[in-house]
Amino acid sequence: MEKVELSRFQTQGILGTGADYEVRSALDQETGKQVVLKRPMPQMISRKLHGSTEARTERMLQFFQDFGDSISGVSPPVGYTDPGNHDDFYGDSLGQEYRVIVEERAAGIPLLVGDMMARITGVPIGLGQNLFALFPLFQPEGQGRFPVHQQLMDTEESFFKAGFVLLDLRPQNLFYQPASGRITIVDCADLVSANGETKPGSRTPRDIHDFYLELLKFYTTPKSPPEQAADYRQPYGLRPVVRFEQELDEMADGFRESSGPSEDAMLHLISRVRERGYSDFEGFRQDLNAYLETVSARNQSLSESGQSRQAWNEALGWLKGDHWQRYIFDPEVELVAFDL
Repeated sequence: MEKVELSRFQTQGILGTGADYEVRSALDQETGKQVVLKRPMPQMISRKLHGSTEARTERMLQFFQDFGDSISGVSPPVGYTDPGNHDDFYGDSLGQEYRVIVEERAAGIPLLVGDMMARITGVPIGLGQNLFALFPLFQPEGQGRFPVHQQLMDTEESFFKAGFVLLDLRPQNLFYQPASGRITIVDCADLVSANGETKPGSRTPRDIHDFYLELLKFYTTPKSPPEQAADYRQPYGLRPVVRFEQELDEMADGFRESSGPSEDAMLHLISRVRERGYSDFEGFRQDLNAYLETVSARNQSLSESGQSRQAWNEALGWLKGDHWQRYIFDPEVELVAFDL
């Protein structure tokens, strides 16, 4: 990771925006590599409200300086600028200083499209989350079951061993390569101490159980696989985690109402997370896998034929559309192993 000047990069357009960062694709004219440039949201910069984002950036950069070699499954920072006024480079007039991060550009598609314009133009923004995390009715040989969940656990365990918990692992912060089943986490800014750390305005320290909550909220559902392709368009659990207890209550209510085969396994998970009762990763992983086995058994009954599989195949075909060409994603390669 090195200090860089923005003049060496040629921007290629906005990839997405979030609560904290604006993300643009760019070409590194010195190396020829595809990268992304991250800066605090311009609206926050102009109103001088980007201090907390800058603090998160500093902490993330320090983490990768210290532990970057031990972390896989993420898109690491490869460069950063000094804090400064970057109005000339971005073509705006914010008039404030901030730091820009340069990261490797992740291959694949986002599990949730974070670009606001995509929602306006009718892009199926929740397609990746639904197809590959919530309702994976088909997976190529060699991937294993539920690769999204397993890799999330593996990567989080690496952060935990380094003394931190990585949060804000919503689907818009994960890129997915269908052919290999590989995920890449593209936002590592929300780091808290593994010993627990209180967020401003909260009384309860966040710890590893907040990660467990995120995994359950965004990557599990009481719903059965859709029978209409249109139901794959919108994301599930779009709202970020706000209140720990409330999120668990809503999840528990949803699974009780579904009365499906996975109800008991999920309610056990929710209860243990609510109690902050997992003393190690292995205990949570075992309970999560027990839940996923019930989901796998249900999916197996739907994967060979029927309306659910037809809807899944139709939705998968949408990845050949124009929108997905903005990512490092070739549908002719990534989808060849799928039975379209």
